[in-house]
Amino acid sequence: MTERSTVTTTPYTIGVAPFRPGDEPTFGGAFTQQPEDLTRPDPATCTAPDTVAHAKGLIRVLDDEGEAKGEWNPNLDKATLIQGLEYMMRLRIFDDRMMKMQRTGKLSFYMRSFGEEAIAIAQTMALEEQDWLFPSYRQPGAQFVRGRDMVSMICHCIGNTEDNVRGRQMPVHYTWREGRFISISSPVGTQFSQAVGVAMASAYKGDDEVCISWLGDGTSAQGDYHYALNFASTFKPPVILNVVNNQWAISTHVSLATGGATFAERGLAYDIPSLRVDGNDFLALYSVTKWARERASAGLGPTHIEVYTYRAGAHSSSDDPSAYRPGNEFECWPGGDPVERLRNHLIKVGDWDEKKDAALAEKIDAEVMAAYKEACEFGDLASGPYPPASTIFTEVYETVPWHVQEQREELGK
Repeated sequence: MTERSTVTTTPYTIGVAPFRPGDEPTFGGAFTQQPEDLTRPDPATCTAPDTVAHAKGLIRVLDDEGEAKGEWNPNLDKATLIQGLEYMMRLRIFDDRMMKMQRTGKLSFYMRSFGEEAIAIAQTMALEEQDWLFPSYRQPGAQFVRGRDMVSMICHCIGNTEDNVRGRQMPVHYTWREGRFISISSPVGTQFSQAVGVAMASAYKGDDEVCISWLGDGTSAQGDYHYALNFASTFKPPVILNVVNNQWAISTHVSLATGGATFAERGLAYDIPSLRVDGNDFLALYSVTKWARERASAGLGPTHIEVYTYRAGAHSSSDDPSAYRPGNEFECWPGGDPVERLRNHLIKVGDWDEKKDAALAEKIDAEVMAAYKEACEFGDLASGPYPPASTIFTEVYETVPWHVQEQREELGK
């Protein structure tokens, strides 16, 4: 973990990025925390004070040599690990192809999950199918876990006639009712309170449904984050609240989002059990999420998790990170690459090899390209067809109010 960098400008102390373009980045080498450092508390009896060490430390399972160790090791079988690797590779290849489409004018906008693929995928795999997902824009991989078709996802990104939100959302701001994947919101942070509210409703109805939500380190400086924690602390609903600390909120460094040592510690002040996990460690992510779901399903309330990771790519297709950070910063991140770490673990235990990996990558790439071509049959960005303008007025009200109907008639839609 890096120390918070600050400058003093009387009368304020201001957080600053530790490295800027032209600097040689260093994060102090490998993580000092080891997989055996932290115990796995009993989820049935654990309280917030029991997790102080977990909020200040770092839960890991994969060590620097790719071995799975410690009490948090979920001991997943070969098939589950290979499936997790496949999902992560699919997301990375899908992202790369879609970004190329954006750069060639075939999509208007795009956001990659580069360096963060393990987060939504491992965590969603640890949940049950009836659980609700309240994502931010770097959790699209959860849809692969839930079985969404890539053609449907690309149609949304294009905004053609098969876009399930009829062009009323930005590309990559997915929503998918069948997978209980709630609409991604451009006003970041709103999903946290929504997740708490739905979790409260599930508890009221007596349903075994847990809600999970994610927001970024920058968004945690907004009120929505604290509203959600306060309600979660007060009413103890079955919810898992993740702060994805990927070091950057667009071009704003994490040092400007908090004056504390970790984000996880914030949850302790709300009397919520709080954990800090290596966000590039698939096994650790799976394990802490499974632990949190056990608590939630048993009626023991919320869990607050800091996912410690690094945003390897640009914020979006509109962003140029070379303007504010060194180009090789991700290569120096002690957490490494999440895809490579799981791949290396599988190779180490004899369940994978380079030949299988190359074959899978080639297969996925062909599937992504085929999905794009199929999606374009329903309309492309340049020439359409697009959803009709009349959809501005539909799928909102069960009974259309008179004033909305009047506006529609005036527009001839």
